[in-house]
Amino acid sequence: MKVSFVIPCYNSQKTIGKLIDMTCEQMNMMEMNDYEFVLVNDYSKDKTMDELRAIANKYKFVKVIDLANNFGQHNAIMAGLNYVEGDIVIGMDDDLQTHPSQLPKLFAKLDEGYDLVYGKYPEKKHSWFRNLGSKFNNLTVRVLIGKPKTLKASSFWIARKFVIDSIIEYENPYAHLQGLFLRTTKNVGNVDIEHFERVEGSSNYTMKRLLKLWASCTNFSIVPLRIATMLGCIFSALGFIGAIYIIINKILYVNIASGWSSIMSAILFFSGVNLLFIGLVGEYVGRIFISINKSPQYVVREFINVNNNEVIEKSIIEGVDNYEENTNSRSRQCSN
Repeated sequence: MKVSFVIPCYNSQKTIGKLIDMTCEQMNMMEMNDYEFVLVNDYSKDKTMDELRAIANKYKFVKVIDLANNFGQHNAIMAGLNYVEGDIVIGMDDDLQTHPSQLPKLFAKLDEGYDLVYGKYPEKKHSWFRNLGSKFNNLTVRVLIGKPKTLKASSFWIARKFVIDSIIEYENPYAHLQGLFLRTTKNVGNVDIEHFERVEGSSNYTMKRLLKLWASCTNFSIVPLRIATMLGCIFSALGFIGAIYIIINKILYVNIASGWSSIMSAILFFSGVNLLFIGLVGEYVGRIFISINKSPQYVVREFINVNNNEVIEKSIIEGVDNYEENTNSRSRQCSN
């Protein structure tokens, strides 16, 4: 059984080497000697790529994928997943907070028959801002995607290959791993693991990145549109009742003064609600537009230690898909 580790790397020149060495040591202690690493450089600003080259030269079982732009953590992971060979795939961070010493717990839980297992942190070592963002994101995923309330997701997970084979078929530029995992299998488990302190630097998640991650949930749900419809019906009903009330008052009390302030307040309130929902619909339409324009999920600048046959095979598969899509499109046009 071969194990593949997929690690997105961003400004991790001081930690990634330690992580690889510690993970190798842990795997050897577990007497699991058939494994590989797929390290994805998400356009780091420091010398991370130089460090990855050095690691790949030292270990031939380390694959390196260098992206041409900063596509985000989830898209970087998707890039790595496309080039794994293992029967079991493990995702972890590059900062040593997802520690290799916790791997036996993940393997043990997976052996209970689960398709996917998330490491769960009883106590997180993130900053308060990152913890707040994670809670908000988890709430969003639970509401929009239907994640079980008892399931706790994290960036430290282990999955079987068929799960990975399914999610890499997703080519939309807005990748959200939790959404992809949960629509693939419901046989998902949790196991308590320790969350370690960050060794170097600080979290790369900013408010902008957290909001972008939250927005990507909309690719897997139409719940926001349904909420907008429901609220629109409620506000319309309230407006209709209010109109009837005003008409009756006007009939019964002819001399009643017109309420300019109340009318303006109502207009401003309902106009704001309308603009909010128009923006929501616009978000969906914009994403459809970007998807139709074939915006890339990721772009690879360089491969290291990646078998040429893997790259060629991947290119052929994508080329055949594009050819079939174009052929079908032309056929539809001719039939019209």
